[in-house]
Amino acid sequence: MAHQIQRRSWSFLMACGLVALPSTGARADLLEYVQKPEPHFAWKLKQKIETPAGVVYDIEMTSQTWEGIDWTHQLQVYQPKDIAPNAVMLLYNTGGKADGKNIVFGMGLAKQVGAPCAILYGIPNQPLFGGKKEDALIAETFVRFLDKKDADWPLLFPMAKSVVKAMDALQAFSKEEWKAPVKSFVVSGASKRGWTTWLTAAADPRVKAIAPMVIDTLNMVEQMEHQKETLGAYSEQIRDYTERGLVPIPPTEEAKHLWRMIDPYFYRDHLKMPKLLLLGANDPYWSTDALNLYWDGLPGDKWVTYVPNAAHNLEQDGDRSRAVNALAAFTRAQITDQALPHLEWKHDDDAAGRMRLTVTTKPEPTGARLWAATAPTRDFRKAKWVERPATICKDTVTGLVDAPTDGCIAFFGDLDYEIDGIKYHLCTQMRVAGKAKH
Repeated sequence: MAHQIQRRSWSFLMACGLVALPSTGARADLLEYVQKPEPHFAWKLKQKIETPAGVVYDIEMTSQTWEGIDWTHQLQVYQPKDIAPNAVMLLYNTGGKADGKNIVFGMGLAKQVGAPCAILYGIPNQPLFGGKKEDALIAETFVRFLDKKDADWPLLFPMAKSVVKAMDALQAFSKEEWKAPVKSFVVSGASKRGWTTWLTAAADPRVKAIAPMVIDTLNMVEQMEHQKETLGAYSEQIRDYTERGLVPIPPTEEAKHLWRMIDPYFYRDHLKMPKLLLLGANDPYWSTDALNLYWDGLPGDKWVTYVPNAAHNLEQDGDRSRAVNALAAFTRAQITDQALPHLEWKHDDDAAGRMRLTVTTKPEPTGARLWAATAPTRDFRKAKWVERPATICKDTVTGLVDAPTDGCIAFFGDLDYEIDGIKYHLCTQMRVAGKAKH
């Protein structure tokens, strides 16, 4: 996917000594933890639930013992009626335990992709250490790593290992139940579970493809500098890290090593599998154009789907179908070995000084448009995204946007496709232009 986006200087990374390709030390820490034997690993089929939509297999799993704590999980497999097992399985990781909404989501997704799907719950096991959950818990383990210098402490490691052990359990389960073992996986998850998705893919070759959601912060050192510059301050959503003195990143070797260990960007030479990034255009966690700080560095086939007027939950007016359909289409392509559209794009200006986006695509999309938002500054998190026209001429899509006379504007291309009856969207990178009001 070619493009022309103005890039920021790498001087900050160089100054921090973090510009190199993935640190062998950081990768060794992750692999060593994931590959460490787990005597307490176990799984059992607890219940087989027949429903009008299909069968739910409810599996109980212990993934590991971490810092003296056994991590237990609920792992459910959803097999719709008249859907046969497949050698490729979607494995979605999330927190908590299964409820009615999760089961409807899992069964519906499996029906869309035409193969059984699995959801792994309890990522991470929580609360821990005095009731801490989610980012507060992750931040606590980062602080403990800096204090104890023990590479097992960062919580993302046991989170990723839980997904790896779920793959072990699913392969054994599928061989036992269906006599047809699963061979590879499409892994997905949202937010810190999207973070987990990236690290799982870096650690296990069974991951055929990934679809991380709303974790728009790879290349984290530069992201933090860019976030403060574009938003005026660090996002309130990452206060668990700022309050613990983890952001800005302390100027110590231990802190630099920590961020190498848990930043997927430093594992990118092991992330060559197909990737679909699912992002909210109004996500309050990240800078609007955060993708531009790491897109170029990601190897292999890659696509992005933005959800306009959606925050961290990827909902548009309470509807998540745009994100779910993109995930289903991506998974369907991996299961059936179908090629997804090839897109290349270029942001430049025309002779009249208008900002121009040109996208070449094979095959031709069934529809296309631009989405644009305006704001007084480069903070578009509360901005309203509005459709603007784009022209399709065979395999080329073109859109024009007037440069702002006041404030700032952001825009991206949005193209429509279909695979095996699933309609979905693929997008381009964003371009941000204009001068912030002071």
